[in-house]
Amino acid sequence: MLNRFFRLDELGTSIKQEVVAGITTFVTMSYIIVVNPKILETAGIPLGPSMIATITSAFFGTLLMGVYANRPFAVAPYMGENAFVAFTVVKVLGYSWQTAIGAIFIGGVLFTLLTVFKLRSWLTDQIPECLKISFAVGIGFFLAFIGLNEAGIVVLGVPGAPVHVGHLGQTSVLLSFFCFILILFLITKKVRAAILIGIIVTTFFAIITKVTPLPQAWISVPPDISPILFKLDIEGAFRWGFFSVVLTVFVMDFVDTMGTIIGVSYKAGLLDENGRLPDIEKPMLCDALATIVGALLGTTTTGTFIESAAGIEAGGRSGLTAVVTALMFLLALFFSPFLSIIPACAYGPALIVVGLLMVSTIANAKLDDVTEAVPVFSVVALMSFTYNLGFGMTSGFVLYPLMKVFAGRSNEVPLGLWILASLSLCFFVFYPY
Repeated sequence: MLNRFFRLDELGTSIKQEVVAGITTFVTMSYIIVVNPKILETAGIPLGPSMIATITSAFFGTLLMGVYANRPFAVAPYMGENAFVAFTVVKVLGYSWQTAIGAIFIGGVLFTLLTVFKLRSWLTDQIPECLKISFAVGIGFFLAFIGLNEAGIVVLGVPGAPVHVGHLGQTSVLLSFFCFILILFLITKKVRAAILIGIIVTTFFAIITKVTPLPQAWISVPPDISPILFKLDIEGAFRWGFFSVVLTVFVMDFVDTMGTIIGVSYKAGLLDENGRLPDIEKPMLCDALATIVGALLGTTTTGTFIESAAGIEAGGRSGLTAVVTALMFLLALFFSPFLSIIPACAYGPALIVVGLLMVSTIANAKLDDVTEAVPVFSVVALMSFTYNLGFGMTSGFVLYPLMKVFAGRSNEVPLGLWILASLSLCFFVFYPY
């Protein structure tokens, strides 16, 4: 029955392979359960209820992605958008978190309408192949940078040298190197569960060496979500002074979702001969509905998570991968103390490996053509160095048509890309820096 429903034979996969991939995706992205509430706590959103909103929105979106869209993509609150809400909208601009969540709800409704009328899929189809490749490569470098930082191999530096080599003698960093080498060894031996095995083995050694402590309790009762449930301020988000925030939230989610879906699909070989993802409206609708539900629950923009690439590298090709990940999120409602023992030195190296594997798609880019090399470089560089996927992608949308115009080849720019370029320019102009 599962074979038929998820078309496993057609996709060249199996139940065992999908289960391993689903667990791998979850373990790699499980940090969001703790990190998202911690960031949003800065904005005044209570930690306990925020954790429940994070888990519930991820469960809803990922399950919908698996059952409705039949894609191996996990859905959860975006890193980047949560920091934008907490530090820029609330801390710098002085708006309430309720108003910020109201803006996210509006964005979710707009995404749903654009998806239903197939405008989002049409715009996605207008993106040239070089930019699709750059999204995959940029996501790869972004994941690798996150992994290096989480693993303690790269740490914050000082003004003039913003990053620095970590303390390589620390036990946690040594375990990170061990995890990285173990995963690479297993990959060379063609072990499908290489990433998952690496994370589990490293977690075991982290417990033995006391890098990560055992939890005081293995099972917990979920906190009450009522303090943030349905507390969004939609009316406040419609004020003209809040326009720049609404536009920024809209464009960041629009391009993040588009780029992530295309990037991980490109690496997974899910695009057709024309470079398109069949039935792309389905995963896009899942993202849009998850954003609406997440806002109602009290959390920030929810969409396809870049860590889905880990499950895809583990062999995930169907929606069964997403269903397994969703069920793991459901269990997390009661086993969050258990999940908290997975240390950064275990999942950080996994992200580095996934990033390394995604970067390999750069070989398909035509970098000898400067009109394509420049936008590709801007996407990859700015995705990583601004720590913001949206900034990188929007720069590519602006520079691609600009370079074609400079070269007298404006006829190579499709109509949809001009629209994306205009939207991206508005993003840069109105962004509340």
